[in-house]
Amino acid sequence: MTNVPTPPWRKQRRQIKPQLSQELIVETGLRIVDAEGIDALSMRRIAQELDTGPASLYAHVSNKEELVELIYDLVLSEIRLPEKVDSWQEGLRDYALEAHRVLTAHADLAKAALANIPTGPNALRVGEAMLGLMIEAGLSPRDAALALDRISLYISSDAYEESLHYARMRASGHEDPVEYIVSFIDQITVYYKSLPSDQFPYTSKYANVLTADDGAVRFLYGLDLMIAGLEARMP
Repeated sequence: MTNVPTPPWRKQRRQIKPQLSQELIVETGLRIVDAEGIDALSMRRIAQELDTGPASLYAHVSNKEELVELIYDLVLSEIRLPEKVDSWQEGLRDYALEAHRVLTAHADLAKAALANIPTGPNALRVGEAMLGLMIEAGLSPRDAALALDRISLYISSDAYEESLHYARMRASGHEDPVEYIVSFIDQITVYYKSLPSDQFPYTSKYANVLTADDGAVRFLYGLDLMIAGLEARMP
């Protein structure tokens, strides 16, 4: 029974703070990002969460930039790489969907992936697996390297855009993301239809088509286009 109070005649024990470490700092930073977004992250904020001074953090993490890189690499450890696939196309598609799922589960952390060169152990693990998959399938090392870069950017930017929509949803006071997206898309559709048909004949006529598919369908469409492009480059 852990909720029984200490008798008043006994000495009250002070709460022992956890030993400061890089792992603890990174995990604390990730909790802040998940709850409030990457802009809420700072060394001072983490120090407050850990009940210590900001200066004590610098013995474990050089600065906020390094902290963000470490948090990002920690999140990449959640990516489950396919152990066996029937085709390289299936392997790439599964990886992209899994990476997108992981990034969208952590607020706007996908922002950290933009302009980021993978050097962390988990980023290297993922990159090595994807490079090997494409090269063994027959792509030239150059095509595989460029494909890895472009597909990674596509995943990160799409995940980051999704986080921006959620931020706007919260700012507008909506709580149901489906209701918010439907309302937003309906307004765009009505606006497109109202455009002068002599100036925008295709936009006004095909307004329903332009706004029909949801984010998941659009992500898969773009991903399949990239995979089809790689198929065309196979020797």
